[in-house]
Amino acid sequence: MPSGPASEVHAALPVASPWVRRWAHLIRPGGTVLDLACGSGRHLRWLAARGFAVTGVDRDGAAVEPLRASGEIVVADLENGPWPLAGRRFDAVVVTNYLWRPLWPAIRAALADGGLWLHETFADGQQTVGRPSRPEFLLQPGELLQAAQGLRVVAFEDGFLDAPPRFVQRIAAAAPGGSAHRAPDGGPLRWPLDGEPAPPG
Repeated sequence: MPSGPASEVHAALPVASPWVRRWAHLIRPGGTVLDLACGSGRHLRWLAARGFAVTGVDRDGAAVEPLRASGEIVVADLENGPWPLAGRRFDAVVVTNYLWRPLWPAIRAALADGGLWLHETFADGQQTVGRPSRPEFLLQPGELLQAAQGLRVVAFEDGFLDAPPRFVQRIAAAAPGGSAHRAPDGGPLRWPLDGEPAPPG
């Protein structure tokens, strides 16, 4: 994860984002998960402990070295180098406290059929309470929804959070296809909320 204001907020947050914890049950059990700009690995470790095969990408080789026991680690500069995972697809892509808009097509392409995109980062309004404050690091109203067009949006929030105080946008959206959440009779997709099982058919 890049250093600076985002990493400062990252360090003050719990071991894993409540948004990631809330929606991780929609990832295919035992599936592959890509954690972009993984930093110290709060999500990579949490997901690995729940049986997912995790891949973390970050430009800070020293920061991610301790994570190699938990999953695959790729050291790469996501903003100034080529996409380091060309041709690879994952059951989920997790991005928190990081925004680099040119990566959105690569993130979409990295989703396997039915794959889940979990993204949570700073939004417009953050400049009134702290860093980051530069517009290029802040999502505009509805911007994640626009980026997720063509995906099935399971949940979206845009607002203010405490501890630490911050404005965020966050989304959970699934790529077309896949069968992990399809009824056995081939009926419509069902999205259990908060870990509850889907109602019987």
